[in-house]
Amino acid sequence: MRILYRSRQFWHALSASPTSEELALAHKYLSPPLMSIFTHMQPSDQAHSLRIARQLIQRGETHPDLLVAALLHDSGKNHHPLNVWERVAVVVGTSLLPNRARQWGRGKPDGWKRAFAVAEQHGEWGAQMAAHAGASPLAVKLIRRHQFQLDHPAESLEDSLLLKLQRVDNES
Repeated sequence: MRILYRSRQFWHALSASPTSEELALAHKYLSPPLMSIFTHMQPSDQAHSLRIARQLIQRGETHPDLLVAALLHDSGKNHHPLNVWERVAVVVGTSLLPNRARQWGRGKPDGWKRAFAVAEQHGEWGAQMAAHAGASPLAVKLIRRHQFQLDHPAESLEDSLLLKLQRVDNES
């Protein structure tokens, strides 16, 4: 089942490009400075983020900070754009050696560890860009924390929204 999921993800990375109709959703929730961040994302990351936002809306979610975070949660990947093969290396490396992959990801985004650093640090980079562009503090926190699983039940609005974002992101 996981192989099918990753195969679908790989295909989307090769073929995804949002339509103008899909981009209208991003325009609805992102201010012009935040939209600028979104439009500089790779098309596959844009399509992924739009898919997550649509799924959240279909589930009845309307919190604007959640939808901003859904649209920008992977924006930090644009700091050091990865090609498809680097993304594959991260998926394989993380699957086979998860602890080692996290270690590799803590360093500078240089050399062969660059892709692991992007995978590990893109949440922080995206949060910084979103904060600089005027995103709310809650949206910034959701972007920053989107890839780190909670080790406790949701105790706040932030935790509750984070779990919703993570659930849909993990399914997508």
